[in-house]
Amino acid sequence: MLSSTIEIEAGHGVAEAYITRPDDSARPGVLFFMDALGLRPRLFEMADRIAGWGFVVMVPNAFYRHGSAEELAPQGDLGDPEYREQFMGGAMDRIRSLGSGLATADVHQYVDRLLELPDVTGNGIGVTGYCMGAGLALRTAGSRPDEVKAAAGFHGGNLVTDSPDSPHVVATRARARLYLGHADNDRSMPPDKIEILEQTFDTAGLLYTSEVYPGAPHGYTMSDTASYRADAAERHFETLEGLFRESLNP
Repeated sequence: MLSSTIEIEAGHGVAEAYITRPDDSARPGVLFFMDALGLRPRLFEMADRIAGWGFVVMVPNAFYRHGSAEELAPQGDLGDPEYREQFMGGAMDRIRSLGSGLATADVHQYVDRLLELPDVTGNGIGVTGYCMGAGLALRTAGSRPDEVKAAAGFHGGNLVTDSPDSPHVVATRARARLYLGHADNDRSMPPDKIEILEQTFDTAGLLYTSEVYPGAPHGYTMSDTASYRADAAERHFETLEGLFRESLNP
């Protein structure tokens, strides 16, 4: 894989972004939104695998206001419950600080920068997101309906809130194909919230799939945590590859 790090002039500073692609040919672009644990080797592995399907993948540091990716990355074992609890305290503070207004402003910057890359081509971009990134993926699809052709979210949290600009509400403006792979028994996205999301999408006439992955906890794609489930992670990769191959044309 050909990989590099670029800087994005965002609304409140400079956001780093990991870029990966299989070669220097022109290919469709994919915007990859991180989970709450930040940019780290596991996300780079996932982005490389997606790029291997024939895409240019960009993974921005969504917490750039709080520091660089290296400064914010986990320094201990996320499989250790004590360390994970300690790390997640700071991560949750960062999530709460990224309100809907800041998030929407950022996703416009990320989409623009991805489209500016000289090796990105095609009829539109794909988006995928994990944990909090699933909400950013929905927000991107609704905020940039002309560019986003496919968007997916996996083990997403708080996709349905009471806010008028909740991710599930913003997503009703999307014209993309949408896919959501929910975690099972996820307190951040319980069955009643999934039902509200699906009813809202049905009313809006969106083309979407919403599924619960049985027995897969929140964070099931992340092999550097105790929540990882290999079967659910592979299902996610297979589903995502199919979605992007069908929706993004060279």
